[in-house]
Amino acid sequence: MFTYIVQQEGLTIEQLLRENWRLGKKIVHELRMAKAITLQDGTPAIWKEPLAVGTLLKFDFTSSPSSYQPVAQCEVTIRYEDEHCLIVSKPKGMSTHPNDANDTDTCMNHVMAHIKQNGGSYAEHVHRLDQGTKGLLLVAKHPIAKSIFDRMIEEKTIIRKYAAEVQGNLRTDTGVINEPIGKDRHHNTRRVVSTSGQHAVTHYEVVQRFKNSCIVHVVLETGRTHQIRVHMAHLGHPIIGDTLYNARQTATNDYELHAIQLEFHHPFTHEHITIIDK
Repeated sequence: MFTYIVQQEGLTIEQLLRENWRLGKKIVHELRMAKAITLQDGTPAIWKEPLAVGTLLKFDFTSSPSSYQPVAQCEVTIRYEDEHCLIVSKPKGMSTHPNDANDTDTCMNHVMAHIKQNGGSYAEHVHRLDQGTKGLLLVAKHPIAKSIFDRMIEEKTIIRKYAAEVQGNLRTDTGVINEPIGKDRHHNTRRVVSTSGQHAVTHYEVVQRFKNSCIVHVVLETGRTHQIRVHMAHLGHPIIGDTLYNARQTATNDYELHAIQLEFHHPFTHEHITIIDK
């Protein structure tokens, strides 16, 4: 399924899985029982034996296939791919994943078409983008990657940058919005800043100013539903066209929010990955 080259002298497989990757007990147990890890020549690896730097480990195990029905042909742009993950550019107006059985033209349905065409059966998104938001989406290609990337999202080591044009001009060039977000009791899909809501932190930087608006780059520290939209509206500067959050209507009757950059230290290849969507 994938290979890994040992980076640390004397590291054992037990340490790699439990300490470096911090996998849960269940998945570690499943890997052990399946004898899923072998050396380059195919011999079973001894879990507590110190390994030399450069040792190639092979991971081969059966995982439950993802449930997304593939479309006939993948029509989303793939910006990056390796044996552990891929990063796609989700178009505006497309949902990240299905919400019911009839929802079969989402980003993940297109991703699954690409995965199946290349002999795979597993793909799970690591985070989400609103239907009206376009841009970069990280997808794990096996359960170990999904577990590690999920933790990286929680620990804020995957940097997600967005661009938006907001109404008016923010008074400061940079700032941090630390306001909890919860559901609006009076509207099914709206979210609001609420003391009883979930912890939410947004960093912003003004990169261009116009007479009645400005372009901001936004970095998410948390990933709440509609977080950027809610936080910018809370400041009195909603994203232009985002009428759900009291912005003025545009000719297209829509708003523009773009996930422009994903950046992280790759847990398997140890490369620094920076992908930019244009």
